[in-house]
Amino acid sequence: MPVYNDDSNFDEKKYLVDLCVYGLKKRLNNNVPESYVIRLKHEIDIIIKMGFCNYFLVVWDYVKYAKKNGILVGPRGSAASSLVSYSLGITDVDPMKYDLLFERFLNPQRITMPDIDMDFDAEKRYKVIDYVKEKYGLNRVCEIITFSNLLAKQVIRDLARIFDVSTFKVDNLLKNFDDKKSLKEQLLNSSVKKMLDDQELRKMYEVALHLEGLKRHTSIHAAGIIISSKDLRNYVPLTLNSDGIYICGYTMNYIEDLGLLKMDFLGLKNLTIIDKVLCRVNKIKFNDIPLDDKKTYDLFATGDLTGIFQFETMGMRKFITELKPDNINDLIAAVALFRPGPIDNIPSYIARKHGKEKVTYVNDCLKSILEPTYGIIIYQEQIMQIASKMAGFSYGQADVLRRAMSKKKQDVLLAQKDNFIKGSIKNRYEKKTALSVYELILKFANYGFNKAHSVCYAIIGYKIAYLKTHFPLEFMCEILNNYIGVSSKTKTLLNECKRLDVEIIKPTINNTSCNYEIIEGKIVYPLSMIKGIGTLTCRQIVDERVANILF
Repeated sequence: MPVYNDDSNFDEKKYLVDLCVYGLKKRLNNNVPESYVIRLKHEIDIIIKMGFCNYFLVVWDYVKYAKKNGILVGPRGSAASSLVSYSLGITDVDPMKYDLLFERFLNPQRITMPDIDMDFDAEKRYKVIDYVKEKYGLNRVCEIITFSNLLAKQVIRDLARIFDVSTFKVDNLLKNFDDKKSLKEQLLNSSVKKMLDDQELRKMYEVALHLEGLKRHTSIHAAGIIISSKDLRNYVPLTLNSDGIYICGYTMNYIEDLGLLKMDFLGLKNLTIIDKVLCRVNKIKFNDIPLDDKKTYDLFATGDLTGIFQFETMGMRKFITELKPDNINDLIAAVALFRPGPIDNIPSYIARKHGKEKVTYVNDCLKSILEPTYGIIIYQEQIMQIASKMAGFSYGQADVLRRAMSKKKQDVLLAQKDNFIKGSIKNRYEKKTALSVYELILKFANYGFNKAHSVCYAIIGYKIAYLKTHFPLEFMCEILNNYIGVSSKTKTLLNECKRLDVEIIKPTINNTSCNYEIIEGKIVYPLSMIKGIGTLTCRQIVDERVANILF
């Protein structure tokens, strides 16, 4: 495990406690309710017991570096369930406000490595990784290798070059392939079988059958970074990349078994867009964007969601326009519902929100838990709350039950079912009620979504929508820059500019750059996007123009 400070006199437990107490007071303006004090103590006790103080301090340190250096940070996943994370500034989501449960993130009854995944501004992510390498030492920090396998279509195309088979033949063969099937399974397709009467194709195909599934090439894990308190050269095979940075020769699947910790430093382009829009506007900060802006919710209701993170697809737009969200909780639910499985509950959720369908509960005791979602179980946290309220499970036990349900572990489910019913009867619920509730949560366990993750991404999506609503010129300029070179997306965004009355003007030698820019309230089309010019030529023109101005 990484160590924040390896000085023998450093007390990581005391330092963590002091930081959390100070941070929570600062968050709540020195007015900390008793419930927060109890929750914070509960979390810290678990973290100390599990030996993860240094882990939280390491994450706190590099997130603090990012924020101090103007790098936009956004958490993802269950880390937002922690009041310790909120107190330290690792996350900006108050878990008490959104009924997020710490045990969904770190469960003392299900010992696993902690997992705080962080999203950073995609263009500045490297700065945070460089900081970590500098702080902990080049030999203690490395990236992680990944391997790409030869899949059906890829192995055919690679072999076609070696066997000198014409592209025409290969294309015709691959047109008949099912992307989900192996080469052996493709032979059941009569069209494929018929084409293999060609001796050239048949010979190539026979070789391909032996090569399919083998490793083709290596690359680097998109986000995973290992940070260790020891010299990694003594524990894992390492190789240097072209930048002189170590890469671990084992894939992420083996890292935890070796006692090493993988931390995810993800680059999120939407945070880049937000940061650049905020810099252009220079009127508001990310954390100061209000979550109750009526104009922003009106934007969601109309379905004008081009460029809005998590809400841009046609299916989601249809859902949102019918839902007509008027608060952040509706958007959180929408992120969780719009997935295979839960999507079947969307019509009922919409009808219940608008009073067209009666909200019902298997038992009235579930009302306080399910009322915010109109009687429908949407989140994994709700399953845990039900198990706690009815059967008296601790949240740690409830998380074990939730996980067993989602993984369909039959032996665990049988034992947990018995415990659930016994606990419910002990709490004066009828056996019939306990059985019906258990079957209900079992039904929804596969569909339940991590609410903490949903909260994080719904807030980012909402804040992007806020910027589009109030600063359409700056927003469209930066989102166009984000998709330079993607012609289909650019065309959609230019049409969106017309709809928003954002004027696009043609470039000239004197007013252009290689990116979209704003001049006198209008967006200037970049010279680099003109066919035949490209980025390199554009840079030469811009550099020459600057030189003429200077000299």
